[in-house]
Amino acid sequence: METTKILIGYIIYLPVALFLTYYVSKTLFQNGKIFMLDIFKGREEIAEATNRIFETGFYLLNIGFALMILRLNLDTDTYQELVERLSYKIGGFAIYLGIMLFFNLYFFFRGKRKAKEAQREERLVFKA
Repeated sequence: METTKILIGYIIYLPVALFLTYYVSKTLFQNGKIFMLDIFKGREEIAEATNRIFETGFYLLNIGFALMILRLNLDTDTYQELVERLSYKIGGFAIYLGIMLFFNLYFFFRGKRKAKEAQREERLVFKA
């Protein structure tokens, strides 16, 4: 009977983890395109390409991590424990995704700052 509950856990966990990854990725990289355009001075082709590369890496990292932590062990054969383990696993994955989101935002803002510094330096060179 424990095997059935574990399979139910997998059937619940995998779609939730994949949906969370998809939702966070779409939100981040749809809005991240604006940062990329700013960083690459409006050059849309390179901004779009870089954004897609980051998005692909985001998917690979997060889906890979979700699959790595898939294992579900139940000490007792109760639905209560199944729900508690799933909430812990999905909650932990959601926290991990949040950390990855802020990590990516850090890189967006850092890139934007570097682009502004380079632009400021270019203006100084032109004036001299």
